[in-house]
Amino acid sequence: MTQVKKYSLAIGLITSLFFFWGFIHNLDPILIPHLRNAFSLSHFQASLVDSAVFIAYFLLAIPAGLIMQRFGYKAGIIVGLSLFAAGCFLFVPAANTVNYYFFLGALFVVACGLTILETAANPYMTVLGDPSKATQRLNFAQSFNGLAAFIAPLIGGKYILTEEPKSAEEIASWGEQAKQAYIQMETASVKGPYVILGLIILVVTIIFVFTKLPEIKEDEENASPGIFHAFRHTNVRWAVVAQFFYIGAQVCVLSFLVMFATDVAGIAPSEASTYAGIAGLAFMLGRFIGTFFMRYIAPTRLLFVYAVVCVVLTFFVIYAAGVITLYALIGIAFFMSIMFPTIFAVGVEGIGADTKPASSLIVMSIVGGAVLPPLLGQLSDSIGSFQLAYYVVMLCFIVVALFAWNNKESKVSQASGGH
Repeated sequence: MTQVKKYSLAIGLITSLFFFWGFIHNLDPILIPHLRNAFSLSHFQASLVDSAVFIAYFLLAIPAGLIMQRFGYKAGIIVGLSLFAAGCFLFVPAANTVNYYFFLGALFVVACGLTILETAANPYMTVLGDPSKATQRLNFAQSFNGLAAFIAPLIGGKYILTEEPKSAEEIASWGEQAKQAYIQMETASVKGPYVILGLIILVVTIIFVFTKLPEIKEDEENASPGIFHAFRHTNVRWAVVAQFFYIGAQVCVLSFLVMFATDVAGIAPSEASTYAGIAGLAFMLGRFIGTFFMRYIAPTRLLFVYAVVCVVLTFFVIYAAGVITLYALIGIAFFMSIMFPTIFAVGVEGIGADTKPASSLIVMSIVGGAVLPPLLGQLSDSIGSFQLAYYVVMLCFIVVALFAWNNKESKVSQASGGH
């Protein structure tokens, strides 16, 4: 009980971070169509929003690990929050200059902050308290990421999206002055939500600065000699691969859901966004329910079952017809919800001084979200079938199932399964 009280404040504060980065991530699906309409962008240009985010994870994960190795978890969190807030405030000059690439720059700064936050918060949560409860703790914290996935599109849709956006053809027919006035009006709507979020993150940063957090000390004699030294652990190598494919699957499923609903399931565009919200709700519920099941089922065993279910549901996505394919995608959103935190917890389990560098490597693998969705899109264009392209997603879940099977004897699995 004493240990619970000792870590309760830290766990509460760290859990709030999962909500905040989940919130900003899930504004992107709203931001993409909004900027695409405002600047009359091609699909490729609009997709650069996701690229700006996921490239930051690849570039900053190792520097984030070095910051934590040198200065500790708290310093990493404060640096991450500072960049997060700065990136939000950069949306103001981006909107004022009416330049799409400035928006991408602001998103990149935000994503740099998120990279450092995730590299710090995920492993920190696993070591705050009873090691046998690490996976449950991380899944519970990640559940608030799922809550943000449900709330952010609702708020973003209300305050950012235009009720009646103009078509690219209509905008092109206007004079230059009218065109610039329209773009200025559209981009200005982005400033308010991001400034408010930036101010909230600034307040959270100040709270972390003045709050004493328990720093987990590692044995200096056994300190990791370098970032890539963590690869000597089999579970780290597997986690890096599994996380690459899982994030690729997640982005494919959630980012393409509205397009899939209209093109394959025959849903009207006005209704398709509702299904996206339902998928976000399913993702959130999956996190909470999965965390509950882990009291009775070993995390890697549950992960294996969920991954197999996702493979079966993807089969329906590929070969079924009509709205059932959309229901299958929503089902995938539910069952894939526990994958990131469980893969992460198993990946850093029992590796001691290599925990921080391993965290960097696993966060780097989030770049799968920038690699696999374009692959699905390219495959769809090449074979002329959006559904058959979802074999990319099926492959991702098969890799996750192999990860779970290969790590079924891990200590995290054995320790958490009976509680």
